Amino acid sequence: MKKLAIITSHPIQYYAPWFRYLASRADFAIKVFYLWDFGVTQQVDAGFQKSLQWDIPLLTGYDYEFVPNVSPHPGTHHFWGLQNPALESQVRASNPDAVLLMSYNYASLYRFLSSWNTRQVPLLFRGDSHRLLPPTGLKAWVRRQFISLIYQRYAACLYVGKANYDYFRYHGVPANHLFFSPHAVDNDRFFAQSQTASQQAVAWKKELGIPDDHAVILFAGKFEAKKRPLDLLRAFLQAKLSQVSLLLVGSGSLEPALKSEATGYKNIYFAPFQNQTLMPRTYAVADLVVLPSYGIWETWGLMINEAMCLGRPVIASNHAGCTQDLIHPHENGLIFPAGDIPALSYSLQEAFSDRQRLQQWGENSRNIISHYSYTQATQGLSNALYQII
Repeated sequence: MKKLAIITSHPIQYYAPWFRYLASRADFAIKVFYLWDFGVTQQVDAGFQKSLQWDIPLLTGYDYEFVPNVSPHPGTHHFWGLQNPALESQVRASNPDAVLLMSYNYASLYRFLSSWNTRQVPLLFRGDSHRLLPPTGLKAWVRRQFISLIYQRYAACLYVGKANYDYFRYHGVPANHLFFSPHAVDNDRFFAQSQTASQQAVAWKKELGIPDDHAVILFAGKFEAKKRPLDLLRAFLQAKLSQVSLLLVGSGSLEPALKSEATGYKNIYFAPFQNQTLMPRTYAVADLVVLPSYGIWETWGLMINEAMCLGRPVIASNHAGCTQDLIHPHENGLIFPAGDIPALSYSLQEAFSDRQRLQQWGENSRNIISHYSYTQATQGLSNALYQII
């Protein structure tokens, strides 16, 4: 059996279940190398601005090692946050047939890329960047040349969606070196908890004080500028929807501004950060889920995957990397121009103009997301692996 080493920053709630899936079902063996222990120890999340530890198992069902991180300020929010001098020796000791990197823009990973002998053991890369906001100017040209050189180090790249595919092609990766390995969440967990989550959501809605006869628009995530929750709040106020409430779930730097702007208005509710075991209930309380992100940093938007697993219609800005794949306008949701509050307000009005159609959009969401699962992600990885070995 071929052996694949996987290098990733830290245990992530979306990736760990996939690694478990690979260990139990793939026709190759994996070993994961983590460069930081966030997620499995109590630490402050910069975006949520609170200390947290994920409450689902992230280190069971597959082989892994932690590589000591000597950074004085560990984290993924800056270049020097991952400094792991032993990375290359630990990976080499596992005697892999290939190595998969899940990111590269950190000190340790640049060092690994520059020193690893790719002729002996080939490298793969799985990324999710996009060019939905094409940069211009000399700096952008220089960056394109630099990134294109980096991708020449990889024997194959895995793309998670259409926008990501275009990004790789823009940086010179040949089409026959690209393999579709879609962004996915643990669909089976959300599917299995759908009925229970719906029951829990009824009680939670009462607990929050949302009227029983109100539909719910949900934002769940970090209250930070790039997620643009203020855009959604303002669009909701402009839309003047009848018997509809807005629920903002999470925490972050914009929380005081959100609550200040919501003061004096009815039908706007807040709930604190919800850990992973509560996310099915969180989406189940919603009649519509919105991701209003702005900028290049919303490379995908996995909350859309999760919401669709619960059969929810979705609205997202055109800056979210997932929109070309997951949102089929007027079939399971709508797409609006990022930062355009009147357009978002109109999208909310359009969504709620036909409640029966909105419910059908949710059912369509569940069908669409079934094609973005760990099964498809694994098939793409397997195809890439066996082409390069």
